[in-house]
Order: sequence, then structure tokens, then C-alpha cells
Amino acid sequence: MKIGVISLGCSKNRVNSEQMMFLLQKAGHQITGETDGVDIVLLNTCGFIDSAKAEALETIGELVAAKNEKRIGKIIVAGCYPERYRKNILDRLPEVDAVVGTGSFDDIAEVVGMLAQDIGTQENRPTVSRDCGSEAAMTNFEYTGNMFRYPINHFGDINAPVSEAGRIISTSPLWAYLKIAEGCDNRCAYCCIPDIRGRYRSRPLENIVKEARHLIGMGVCELIIVAQDVTRYGLDIYGERRLAKLLVELNKIKKLKWIRLHYLYPDDFDDELIDVIAKSDKIVKYLDIPIQHINNGILNKMNRRGTSKEIKKLFTKLRERIDGVTLRTSLITGLPGEGEKEFNELYDFLKRAKIERAGVFAYSPEEGTPAALMERPPIEIAEKRAGKIMQLQSEIVQKWNESRVGSIVEVIPESFEASYIQGYSLARSYAESPDIDGYIYVRDAEDLQLGFWKVKITGVKDRELIGEWIAAPSSDGLWVP
Repeated sequence: MKIGVISLGCSKNRVNSEQMMFLLQKAGHQITGETDGVDIVLLNTCGFIDSAKAEALETIGELVAAKNEKRIGKIIVAGCYPERYRKNILDRLPEVDAVVGTGSFDDIAEVVGMLAQDIGTQENRPTVSRDCGSEAAMTNFEYTGNMFRYPINHFGDINAPVSEAGRIISTSPLWAYLKIAEGCDNRCAYCCIPDIRGRYRSRPLENIVKEARHLIGMGVCELIIVAQDVTRYGLDIYGERRLAKLLVELNKIKKLKWIRLHYLYPDDFDDELIDVIAKSDKIVKYLDIPIQHINNGILNKMNRRGTSKEIKKLFTKLRERIDGVTLRTSLITGLPGEGEKEFNELYDFLKRAKIERAGVFAYSPEEGTPAALMERPPIEIAEKRAGKIMQLQSEIVQKWNESRVGSIVEVIPESFEASYIQGYSLARSYAESPDIDGYIYVRDAEDLQLGFWKVKITGVKDRELIGEWIAAPSSDGLWVP
């Protein structure tokens, strides 16, 4: 079978998509990123916030239209969106042929195998629900004669151990995500992730290191460590946080060039972790620490651990102890309890802290979360405040980028095709994380090849850095001018 794969949402979801691609290829299917002309389209969705749900539904609508026009065969919708609405997902998506929850990614070949038999018709599709988390999971799909009953409703245990399936890397020849844990135990009042992805489960350290070595053996040079909360790593299986120990082990991999950390919870930093980051020449000095807000009342109401004072103290400590550190955070405006005073506190904090990277979102209430029942500012106010924060952040980034002009940095080529600035291609330094930050636009795009390059920053255009390469990687790894 020819299967087209579409992956929406976060980096952690991308890893699950790559694992499903591996399992399907292992089962003998042909995997492609195209959709027209395929037998099955597998859509892995996000269902975290309204914009993500809207993107999922829009994509499903496009696939249904393509199916009706006979440009594609069957449709599988997997991931967070069906998991979030598993009780009535078939009512929501009557046109799809199978839905697969976040606890059933490893079963994707079984689901495709059933669809591949192409039995049953659009006119005769009685529904059977298979809940893989119950005793019914031990039995086969219900069938009559040779006919399986459609659509397939496939949900497993969202608290099962993290999948150790192989992957087909879909990001870049030079960088890949490395998921170290699944789920979340933080229970922030505005967030539904624990109900979609389950409780926090760490992967065994030796499994992570083994996968890292495998990825490096494939030519990957940058590993982006991801989990909903990487600083919590190990607490559930070892009884202590072991992110620092994991980083020490990863640091031993000779051909690994960069280690990047995403989603570090602010109150879980300790001196051991800071020291490991500061001393390593492989761990890039780029830390993604979502704080969401800075006002104590809102932090408490949203069930966020830590206080405003502790967050400020941490950021000061990181700047003092990690030379050249780039900080990233995420902020939410319009949370329950946010008045002008609370918003101004957030605005003033960002103005003083000058955080180099920040994602800013207007709060949208999510059904089933405690915060959705709380009094909050109107969405128009939340969006206006988000716009004001984004304008401030734009000014901070502009000044920071201007301060980088004249510096020489190592970069990874991110795109070998022409960018919107003619004559340039895209590259990233340690301070730009893929898909969420900007790029460095490097001259002489036709000369770029795989590997780490040295680039001189020569200017800023539309808040993006402009550079020229001054050294390229040789076959023995040495820099040549």
C-alpha cells in the first residue's frame, strides 16, 4: 500500500509520526509525504488549543474532499485530536475510515492492514468501537464473514510505557528530535495535555543513549531533546531527576555536535544541571523555559509551581553562570485573573528581562480544564494584550540582532533552496531553534553543503539576520577558509 503521511502539531507529535512511518515501512508499505494518488492518508493531529484543532479539522476537510474526488483512498486520523474527543469522535468525523488515539501509535500497522484489505463498502459501514485499554482489546475486531466493520475506532492506554519503536527521520539530515519522556504530571489549570497524553513517563536512560548513538551514526549532528517537561526526567522511574546525568552521557558521543533543550520547567533547575550546561561544549546555550506569566496570583491560580521572585532569580542566575545564554519562553495574555495591573507586571518584566525569544499567545479556554470555568478578560482584550507583548518582543529581538552584527557563528544550513530574499539560503546558529525561531540568511546559497559552517553576521533585514560564509567544513572536520 502507498501511504501518505501528514504530521501536525509539536515536535513530540512529529516523533510519533516518524515512529508510525517506520512501523508501516517495516510492514511492507510505501511511505510518502505526498497525498494525491495514495491508497491511505495518515494524518497525525494536534488537539491542544483552538488553533490546533482548527488546523486539524481544516486538513481533514481537505482530505475528505480529495477522497470524494477519488484522488486518495482511505483516511486515518491519529493523535491528540481523536484522543481528546474519543467518546464521540466518530460523530465528529463520520467520513474517515479509522481513528487512532495517542495510546495506539504502535498499532498503526495493524490498523492499516485491516484497511488495506479493502472490505466493506461506503453503503454498508456499521460501526464497531475497539477500546484497546479494556478487556475487549484482547479480542479481534468484530467481523461478519470476511467483512470488518468500519470505521475503526482504536484507542490504547495513554499511560503505557513510552514507545521504543524505530523512526524514519523526517526533519533534516543534520538534526533530529530525541524524545526522552511522554505525558505530563504538572496539571496546569489551563492545559489538557495530561488527559490527552497521560501521566509523565520517562524512557530508560540507556534506551535514550542507544537511540542517540544510532541517530549520530546516521549522520545527525544536532539532537533536540524534547518532552513536555525535560527537567522532570527520571523522577518517575528512578526516584530522582536525572536530566543532568543523561546530558553527561550524551556529551560522551564523539560525533554529536549540538544538544538542544526544550521545555525546561523553571522550578526544577538545580546547580548540578546548570553546571553541566555551562561546562559542556556540546549543549548549546539556548534554554526554552516556558513561564506563561510572572504575576504570583495568576501563577497560583493556574497551578504553576514557583513564584515570580524565583523565576526572576533563575533567569538572573542563568545569565550569570552560562556565558552567552539565549533564553526562550512562552507567555499567555488574558489568563483568568489578569487585569491591567497583572498585565503591566508581565509587560514590565519582559521589558527588563529582555528575553531573546518568546512565543506569545492570547488565552483560549479549553473545555474540561479548571481555567475554562474561571472568570477571564474578553478574548478581544487578551488578543490586544498579546499584540502589545509581541510588539515589545519584536523591538527586543531587533536590538539583540543588531548587537550580533559583526560576530562569527557556526551554523547549520536549513534550506538549500532560495529563500524569499533572492540569492540567500536559510541557516541556523545555536540561537535559532528549528520551526519556532527565525533564520540567518546566508549569501551564495548555491555553495552551501551539508555540515557546520562558519558565518559572519553582516546585517539585519526585517528582523532577520544576514550573513556571509567565511569557512566551510572539510572532509576531516576541520574548518577551511
